[in-house]
Amino acid sequence: MSRGEGEIHVLFTPSGRQGDIARGTNVLDAARHLGVDLDSICGGRGICGRCQVQLGSSKSIALDPDKVTNPNLVELNYRGARPLREGNRLGCQMEVLGDVVIAVPPDSQVHRQVVRKRPEVPDIDVDPVVRLYYVEVPESVLGSDAASDHRRLLTALEDQWSLTGLHLDPRALPELQTSLIEGKSAVTVAIHDEKDITAVWPGFRDRTFGVAFDIGSTTIAGHLCDLLTGEVLATHGEMNPQIRFGEDVMSRVSYTMMNEGGAFELTRLVQQAIDSAIGELVVEAGAGRDEVFEVVLVGNPIMHHLFLGLDPTPLGSAPFNLATDEAVRLEAGALGLDVHPRGKVYVLPCVAGHVGADAAAAMLSEAPHRNEPIQLLVDVGTNAEIVLGNSERILAASSPTGPAFEGAQISAGQRAAPGAIERVRIDPETLEPRIRVVGGDHWSDEDGFYDEIAATPVTGICGSGIIEAIAGLFLVGIVDEDGAIQGDAATDRIVADGRTSSYVLWTDPQILVTQGDVRAVQLAKAALLAGARLLMDHFGTDTVDQIRLAGAFGNHIDPKYAMVLGMIPDCDLGSVSGAGNAAGSGAIMALLSGAARREVEELVRRVEKIETATEPRFQEHFVTALGIPHKTADYPHLAAVVDLPARTASTGRRRRSRRKP
Repeated sequence: MSRGEGEIHVLFTPSGRQGDIARGTNVLDAARHLGVDLDSICGGRGICGRCQVQLGSSKSIALDPDKVTNPNLVELNYRGARPLREGNRLGCQMEVLGDVVIAVPPDSQVHRQVVRKRPEVPDIDVDPVVRLYYVEVPESVLGSDAASDHRRLLTALEDQWSLTGLHLDPRALPELQTSLIEGKSAVTVAIHDEKDITAVWPGFRDRTFGVAFDIGSTTIAGHLCDLLTGEVLATHGEMNPQIRFGEDVMSRVSYTMMNEGGAFELTRLVQQAIDSAIGELVVEAGAGRDEVFEVVLVGNPIMHHLFLGLDPTPLGSAPFNLATDEAVRLEAGALGLDVHPRGKVYVLPCVAGHVGADAAAAMLSEAPHRNEPIQLLVDVGTNAEIVLGNSERILAASSPTGPAFEGAQISAGQRAAPGAIERVRIDPETLEPRIRVVGGDHWSDEDGFYDEIAATPVTGICGSGIIEAIAGLFLVGIVDEDGAIQGDAATDRIVADGRTSSYVLWTDPQILVTQGDVRAVQLAKAALLAGARLLMDHFGTDTVDQIRLAGAFGNHIDPKYAMVLGMIPDCDLGSVSGAGNAAGSGAIMALLSGAARREVEELVRRVEKIETATEPRFQEHFVTALGIPHKTADYPHLAAVVDLPARTASTGRRRRSRRKP
């Protein structure tokens, strides 16, 4: 198509969008005309500084400052909220006079990639459900067809931003009146969900925040984000105060069943904890509570129900009915959260009775549904949530692993606090251990270790430590495939312990790996592996391409020792890794992106739910999974990198034991 008279050609990078526009058009208007992602809150008045651009060049268009207007008085006198960087121009003020290339920096893009910070979040387009708009409302003139403040605001938003169908929250009416006076008819409004005007301020404003929470049965983690930039500004973690009513979620369900008002008490505690965490986060970020407009929450089904004030007792017995499997959207004040008076809460949907919104968030973050390789995603906890699938199918199940992985039910077990043994290696020749503790950087055979434990003594062993200890003892033959500690192994670290034997892992204080410890871990890991194997049966595969271990504990497990123990199926070790706080990352994605919310809601509807409690094959898998790493399955990928004890020809059992003389 030929260029019209008076038109010039504009090419925007990095989007590559280009077209012909009228000479003298400003860059912001050109960007809107061509569908280019160029930010602006002030509506082109040279106030916000978000439409900063740079001159560029291409093979056919040279960089030529004469092809644009010189800085005008607005640019020369600019004192806006965002500094005008050297070499940048305000797109709303600079007009194009000839064929030109305009570069849009990342900071000037509306859908900029989120800043990678605590925790790690996949690259997403920042597209929050609450947006700010600066608007100048025409004053009412006596004798004309005067409209109300409300009507004039809606008309101005339509004229200046092409926003229609908006609804003004009646509670914001007093703000509208005072803001129009104080701002001399110029105001900034907050619009939720593309339809609700929820706040009005005088003049220009460009600060709004949100908080994403992962409510775990043990800990609560919150992340405060700038909704305009996507940056994680503060992170806060604390123990879930409900823990005093039970280490695992089913104990808390029992508490609600056995104590009148128990559910209300647990709800009050978790809501107060969330509100307290918001207070800590805004202080750290230098924000105010009234600047928080969005709160996103994820958690397992029982945490989900208790936070929302829903009865969790149906989740304590078959058929494990959820009150709702839809996403929940409601006022923050209704949940006891002190944020902006019209702030809102979004709770991601649960998948099934024991596969919660945290699993949905982890799926959103890890995205097995977007890729061809078969991924096994496991959130290791007292109730493991397991997801298996790829772009063709997604299956999910839960498996009752119990609290052994978190140090409970272990003779010297404790949580991963300073002083807890978190890493263990057993020498295959001497059968002597070396350890590393939480809070320390040195192994016990390195200089500096004893200086570290002088300040923070060894106090016990946490989940990752007991996994590595048992897997290590298996590799050197002290623990056999059935999980029995060999009392006649050739080391003085084996001590009699009633009818069984124990291994002395540390002497001061004495920390043992007992036969009971091994059995507790075997039961937990067998439940986890059986759940994974059951999903593999339903998917129709004997192998997986990738394994991701989610959650704080899952992320801390050494993949090699987890596989040696038999917590997970055989897989190329290079394709087994920790996923970090995948649930927290998914919650942040849902906080920063309306598209992410729509994606996870659609994804949850696609998931095929497998109920382990009613599947006969689960028990079969459980029995064979009690073996280390497994009674019958071979682990060829693992065997390629680890010297596994050989099975004997007569029994098929693995044996690699050194006898005492």
